Amino acid sequence: MSDLSHGSGEDAAAVNSLRSAVMRLGRRLKHQRVDESLSPTEMSVLGTLARCGSATPGELARKEHVQPPSMTRIVALLEAKGLVRLEPHPDDRRQKVVSQTEEAEAMLEESRRKRNAWLASLVEGLDEDEWAKLRAAAPVLEKLAHL
Repeated sequence: MSDLSHGSGEDAAAVNSLRSAVMRLGRRLKHQRVDESLSPTEMSVLGTLARCGSATPGELARKEHVQPPSMTRIVALLEAKGLVRLEPHPDDRRQKVVSQTEEAEAMLEESRRKRNAWLASLVEGLDEDEWAKLRAAAPVLEKLAHL
């Protein structure tokens, strides 16, 4: 694929429009939370645990792109709220393994349900052609999110 940063004005405009739309939609989705007491970072850590399974605080810090001391504080806050538990690492006694609790699982499921319902209500404002294009774009957006 061509280098879009030096591509045509049309490509640059499309990239700019995509960035802006994804950022606005992401901000609006973040406001559709079940538990307002959790920060976006805390929700992100719970989401990472849900997707990837148990991890050490260091592994979580790498996945979340934060410094290990920051992750230690986040994990402590989540543990105090009963959303994660710390257990000894099976191979390294100096390490702990962080796992989500059943309460976190239920809260994340309710959050997904709420966000999906909100997004579905927005989609109702699209015509059939727009909705078909959005359905076709979803796998591409998913791929971009994981590159």
